[in-house]
Order: sequence, then structure tokens, then C-alpha cells
Amino acid sequence: MPLTIPDDLLRETGMNEEEARVEIACRLFQADRLSLPAAARWAGLPRIQFEAELVRRGIAPYRPTVEDLESDLATLGRLGV
Repeated sequence: MPLTIPDDLLRETGMNEEEARVEIACRLFQADRLSLPAAARWAGLPRIQFEAELVRRGIAPYRPTVEDLESDLATLGRLGV
């Protein structure tokens, strides 16, 4: 389903179409509405470039869970670190 933004509204933002796509994708990712790969596709950017856009906006590209951190700590413990 195509999403259409009227030209006058886009002009009001001061962004071109590409900038608006990236901005929308970043905000949807930040709101946990899109995964990182899906947001990068929405933005029309390679994943690494999309991650850089997130960082530029102060949005963390990776959000480890408590389980992720516990797993990492357990692995470090097994390695004797």
C-alpha cells in the first residue's frame, strides 16, 4: 500500500522525499513499531547506513534485553573474564 504525503505538507517540513522516509523510519524504529531491518528497508538504506542515521539522531540501534545481558555475563564467567 503506497503512502502519499501531499507536496505542500512535505514542503512544510523542509524535507525532501528521501529525508522524510528516513525520518519516518527512524521514528517508527524508536517507537518499537519496526525492527531494525524493516526500518532500514522503509528508509531505503543499507542497514549500516540506517544505523548511522539512528546514531546521528541519538537513537540506540541496539537495545539489549536483560536476558541478553545475563547471557553475556554468564559467557564472560565461563571464560574467566
